[in-house]
Amino acid sequence: MHDPASTIIFALLAIFVIWKLRSVLGTRTGPQRPPINPFLRRTDIEGKIVPLPGAAPALPAGQARSWTGYAEPDSKAAAGLDAIAAASPGFAIAPFVSGAKTAYEMIVTAFASGDRTTLQNLLDKSVYDNFARAITAREARGDTVTTKVISVDQVSVDDARLHGSSAEIVLRFHARLVSATRNKSGSVIEGDPERVVETINIWTFARDLASRDPNWKLIATETAH
Repeated sequence: MHDPASTIIFALLAIFVIWKLRSVLGTRTGPQRPPINPFLRRTDIEGKIVPLPGAAPALPAGQARSWTGYAEPDSKAAAGLDAIAAASPGFAIAPFVSGAKTAYEMIVTAFASGDRTTLQNLLDKSVYDNFARAITAREARGDTVTTKVISVDQVSVDDARLHGSSAEIVLRFHARLVSATRNKSGSVIEGDPERVVETINIWTFARDLASRDPNWKLIATETAH
């Protein structure tokens, strides 16, 4: 993305290193940087700006982008992606989905661990409030959750739309997780710490294309049955 207000690409390597260091070293004392949003194209690490791959190349006039592998041709989702790309010429679906996959893993694990700071950085306020209430209720009961994302096997675009300058993209995540909830005595009351479960989640990400803020945030979640 050459224009940071028009698309999303994230620093995968930088995020991976920081995330892994955080999990190994734990929380530091003293002033800390906020969690990195995986939808940012550029990440400031120790004062250095790390540039990422550029935006999608310009197309000849009248030629539509191909959303092969993400949305069916002539579908509503493809039409929505066309509209978003027209309003935000630097938009590219592959880096968007790559950022969304990282966001998915970060949100799932942050919710399990009760990491409100990470959630607040990635969620719309209404979604964050719902997540925070669930975490607070869980803590009050003395329950703890452990969740590990084994893999995100497939991500497809269920829908995409542009309302004025507000862009929304609905993604369907096919993932494999291991999750278990324990009560305050340590007994497993939900899930199985040894069993891999396949899940399908439908998440909606949104961004105001007119804003200088390049971040997309999660505004709705749904579990497919």
